[in-house]
Amino acid sequence: MLGKTYLTKQASLLLEFARTTSDSDLSAKLISKAADLKSQADPLPDKDQGPKAPDVADISPGDPTER
Repeated sequence: MLGKTYLTKQASLLLEFARTTSDSDLSAKLISKAADLKSQADPLPDKDQGPKAPDVADISPGDPTER
């Protein structure tokens, strides 16, 4: 699944392209696609929550199990 950060960035790029083109049909399609991406990104958490690598441990500083 794609993350919120990725979808938001893609939507932003589509809007940028829509502003720079002189073709109104293309601009409308780009804006529509950007809206679709935004609607996909909205329900996702703010931070991308990918799986952690197996070698990454959650050890807080001063944790007695750290030693």
